[in-house]
Amino acid sequence: MSETLAAVRAEFIKMRRIRSTFLALLLFVPLSVLIGALDGWSAKSAIESDNGMIRDGFTAQQAGLDGILYGQLALIVFGVLVVSSEYASGMMRVSLLAVPRRGRLYAAKLAVTAAAALLVAIPVTVVGYLVTQAALGPHGASITSDGVPRALAGAVLYLTLMSLFAAGVAAAARSAVVPLAVMLPMVLAGSQILSVIGATKEVARYFPDRAGTQMLTVDSGDAVRGCAVLLVWTAAALVLGFVRHRRWDV
Repeated sequence: MSETLAAVRAEFIKMRRIRSTFLALLLFVPLSVLIGALDGWSAKSAIESDNGMIRDGFTAQQAGLDGILYGQLALIVFGVLVVSSEYASGMMRVSLLAVPRRGRLYAAKLAVTAAAALLVAIPVTVVGYLVTQAALGPHGASITSDGVPRALAGAVLYLTLMSLFAAGVAAAARSAVVPLAVMLPMVLAGSQILSVIGATKEVARYFPDRAGTQMLTVDSGDAVRGCAVLLVWTAAALVLGFVRHRRWDV
């Protein structure tokens, strides 16, 4: 157990000292909060000017969670870089000299990824919601409104799982290029576009991000299924990443 804790401590130190990885984690904060504030302000302006620009199905409760859907891009980058940066730099050889058991090293990286994502996701999700409601002014909704506490908890779990999913994909690819080139466009627009096309609409429901967003949808009746689908994707990515990590030839 002491060796495992030492490996986790070492991974925390590396995470803080690798500038790109730590910056990606920190960027999640302003991205989520600022986009949430802008979303709330623009919605307030649209409502009060009655210009018809407010999106269909808009609710103040759901708007409070929209910011983190963009902020998650930073956490995906973070999850990828936590694992891939050492493969790219060759530092993985040094890490394996310090922690020869590859399973222990891999578990330590995942523990740091999950813990860091969780530590930032909890306060940012709550603050982002409150900032959005403040920007909405009299049109805002309470954080205790029906479905909101459950959606906030779902959002935190969603962000943590997506970070782990990204880490698993990065371990499987052993680089940052392929995971980022596939995951960022997919999360930003790809799966959303596929979800409105008749031929791919049903399939898109089972993409990790589309299924997972049900966890942070306030009035969703499909949050449990969405969580289960995302868990399966995450577990599959982590197992594949572990297999590839074990077979990596130093």
